[in-house]
Amino acid sequence: MAESEICVRDNHSACLLHPDYLGQVSEAWFSPEYWGKLARPVSSGGRGGAWFVDADGHQVVLRKYLRGGLMTRLSRSSYVFLGEQHVRSFAEFRLLNWLTELELPVPKPVAAWYRRMSPLHYQASIIIERIDNTAPLADLIGSLDDNGWRNLGVNLRRFHDAGVKHADLNCFNVLVRGGEFFLIDFDKGRIVQSPASAGWKSANLERFARSLRKLAGAKTQERVWYFLMNGYNGSQEA
Repeated sequence: MAESEICVRDNHSACLLHPDYLGQVSEAWFSPEYWGKLARPVSSGGRGGAWFVDADGHQVVLRKYLRGGLMTRLSRSSYVFLGEQHVRSFAEFRLLNWLTELELPVPKPVAAWYRRMSPLHYQASIIIERIDNTAPLADLIGSLDDNGWRNLGVNLRRFHDAGVKHADLNCFNVLVRGGEFFLIDFDKGRIVQSPASAGWKSANLERFARSLRKLAGAKTQERVWYFLMNGYNGSQEA
């Protein structure tokens, strides 16, 4: 077990805690109903199931793992249990811990939880620290200047150089604060063992380009992509 996590078990549930939150987080923290008016739904992006929470003075985000697409016909919130090492909340917690140690711009994990609903299925949630004074890139596409897009490209390159593959790189999963950029929602993200291979990086960037085109149109995407790729490739061309 890594030094940056503590595991607490109770019957059919388990929780990973960051040591900074030992003695503070309880299983009740993973229920938005527990917080009442202190929990406010996150309105932009995603499938729902996320809340901004004032947790005893800590500003955090609570997110339940929910299915999308056709899989919702089977179950909205439960997943097949293939062993604790494959539990989505635990995997994301550990990845965020590692990225934090690499000093990449991501939210710090607070706690991850899952409960076995049956021998074959589980439900899961994660709590992360909220990054103050940010807005989703999706809300700022029209106001971000050329240098901002270049800086975003520099940041995306940092993740790729570290072998970090974000499974859903889109404009809602990039947060902006002034000239800073942060990536969030690393569900199903992973470290690619052979980061020198360019194929997954190109596919990752194309996924992000599709998100830009969908929200802002092809002309805007083409214009800003020039500056983004300048930053990604280390160029300073005007």
